Amino acid sequence: MRYCINCCIHLLPNDLHRQCFRCRGPDHNNQKCPVCRGENKIPLYTDSKQMKWLAVLEVRTDHCESWNGFFCLRKGKLCSLMFGLIIMTLVMVSYILTGAKHGLLLIPSPFHYGAFASNPSLMDNESLSDMKDYYQPSKMNISYVKDYPSIKLIIDTITSKIEFITRQRPDLEELRKQEPHMFSVIPNKFLPNSKNPCWYEEYRGNTTTDPYATNSYALYSKRFRIIFDYLRKVFWNHLYHYKDKHYRLRCLPHFYIIGQPKCGTTDLYDRLRLHPDVRFSAIKEPHWWTRKRFGIIRLRDGFHDRYPVEDYLDLFDLAAHQIQSVLQSDAGKDRGKRNNIIIGEASASTMWDNNAWIFFYDNSTEGEPPFLIQDFIHAFQPNAKLIIMLRDPVERLYSDYLYFASANKSAEDFHEKVAESLQLFEGCVLDFSLRACVYNNTLNNAMPVRLQVGLYVVYLLDWLTVFNKDQILVLRLEDHASNMRYTMHMVFQFLDLGPLSEKQEALITKSPASNTRRPEDRSLGPMLPTTKAILRDFYRPFNTKLAQVLFDDAFLWKRT
Repeated sequence: MRYCINCCIHLLPNDLHRQCFRCRGPDHNNQKCPVCRGENKIPLYTDSKQMKWLAVLEVRTDHCESWNGFFCLRKGKLCSLMFGLIIMTLVMVSYILTGAKHGLLLIPSPFHYGAFASNPSLMDNESLSDMKDYYQPSKMNISYVKDYPSIKLIIDTITSKIEFITRQRPDLEELRKQEPHMFSVIPNKFLPNSKNPCWYEEYRGNTTTDPYATNSYALYSKRFRIIFDYLRKVFWNHLYHYKDKHYRLRCLPHFYIIGQPKCGTTDLYDRLRLHPDVRFSAIKEPHWWTRKRFGIIRLRDGFHDRYPVEDYLDLFDLAAHQIQSVLQSDAGKDRGKRNNIIIGEASASTMWDNNAWIFFYDNSTEGEPPFLIQDFIHAFQPNAKLIIMLRDPVERLYSDYLYFASANKSAEDFHEKVAESLQLFEGCVLDFSLRACVYNNTLNNAMPVRLQVGLYVVYLLDWLTVFNKDQILVLRLEDHASNMRYTMHMVFQFLDLGPLSEKQEALITKSPASNTRRPEDRSLGPMLPTTKAILRDFYRPFNTKLAQVLFDDAFLWKRT
């Protein structure tokens, strides 16, 4: 193959380059030659990379084309195409062989990850990373599989393992050993002339001392700093002075709205706080009993310093100031008159979230937590009142998914996450008790959707081992939405609140609903019919038991 060094143009075999004037010998005149002067030239530009010799090729416009050159060009294109196909084939073969070797191919799988290995000793290990490795599912692709009979087999396995076994209550002394500081701060008796549990605590600081300087809620959240700035300004004015000592009024909630999330607890909270005799904590959901007292802000972020009980009590100072004003104003007039203001707390995690136990309590029995939230609440407040708002667990789960999922939300994606969560739950109940799986932190974090939150009866039965049934009011969101006035009257009666004027009642019952589904989530539409059927089958035995415990078939949710 020959090249023209002067022009850098490839010489074809039939010598089409015969019109190159620079190749005609020494008599060639560059000044007279039209080609060399730049006439009738077409610049042929290459890409942005610099060529070794020239950046631009010049081709004569009047050169002679021939059929031989045309066929040669066609032959070159064909060779390039064949070469590209060969390279692509080699790449695909390499991918297939490598993927098969390392198990990376997307091969359809049956609906079984396989059971978790039975290792109760690992349940006592406080290493979060070890436990996450222990509960990792096998890497199989279940995307877009909607095989109802296959998933039904999983649900049948779970149903066969369901046993509602009454838990053993821990002794008070055992609780004291676990939380000695808490028992040293909260007394076992409260003021007799206050409906709300309150007591006076000696304050040892002076006027220059900041009582909220170390409060973790103020330190970790900018939202609450405004509240605490106000409390600092009025703090000294609300101290009670007696015999050269200063006392502050401390209070705990009289009632708790303990659950469940996405069941209307925010709406109930917003309406109750409009009642003239009801106050709430400075923030709606402190999550102190379930998370903050263990140092959990977000479990994925690890543990922070534990929030002491004093930080939790600070959240009720605004309400305590009002109760103290009532007590002091009545003291000189009528010593027999009681304070009727009550305080509430509405952390929707209180009923179900005991996930932190495994990191702090090491004397578990077969993977079950030795202490639950309700054990400690009852130890301090045996007369506390509890309100639970529930809804159809199938709809609750979809609402929960829409609220907490951050991207790629769809009915199909929800279906996949439900299928994967069911497999994980099945693997757990094959080796452990129902209670151990429900309160298993690692399993609950591994499941893409929070199936366990809808197992209402499991949590309720555990609360009933500690509190009497008449201390717990269970409502349905469906009833609250259809007849709000009736449900609010049930709450008022349960809390023994005084009568309201028609104007006050209208303000409470006719205000718009709170925390409704976002418009962008409503546009996604309902879940797939197959998904709904799967979840109905899964929750049915739990709903049946719940209806039996409450003596109310409405909790079967057959009409929703």
